[in-house]
Amino acid sequence: MTDVLYVDCCIRGEESRTRKLAEAFLAGLEQTGNYSVERLILMDEPLLPLTGGFFRQRECLLEEGGLNHPRFRYAHRFQSAERIVIAAPFWDLSFPALLKIYIENLCVEGITFGCDEQNGCFGVCRAGRMLFLTTRGGALEGSPMDNGTKYLRDMAAFFGIPRFDYVAADAMDLGLEPPEEILGRAILRAQKIVKTF
Repeated sequence: MTDVLYVDCCIRGEESRTRKLAEAFLAGLEQTGNYSVERLILMDEPLLPLTGGFFRQRECLLEEGGLNHPRFRYAHRFQSAERIVIAAPFWDLSFPALLKIYIENLCVEGITFGCDEQNGCFGVCRAGRMLFLTTRGGALEGSPMDNGTKYLRDMAAFFGIPRFDYVAADAMDLGLEPPEEILGRAILRAQKIVKTF
């Protein structure tokens, strides 16, 4: 069984079009019987930005080598997963801030990446692949304004994950065609990835 970590940052919950895309993909994975999926719903997690005492605690733990502290559980789980799926909508040229806070909590030297004089910084995550699933109201496919996809691609490389893919349901709010049709095509693209994931 391949161990999959699914990170849900679908802020609108059950109304989220991005979640519909993600759930269709995950259903395809689960139907194969070859994947074990753990869902991490970021809206239900006590995530905090790295400020004040919370930041100072982190710095002290890192200086002391306290990598087994519970606050690093997100980084340990991310590091150990064999596949990563992240679902988040296009939001202010990127994705919701909650996902950035989660990623900041993942970036822990000695867990998700290492550094030395010879190699600089290098990722040590186990995953062979990261998939980003998103929906966008505007037409952003291939646009430099889509900072979210680029950022997650760069983070995958930083974490040492060799393959990054994404599926986007694009231009859903422009009235050019029914949103259900756009979402349906994205779901079909995502389901094709199941075969090789």
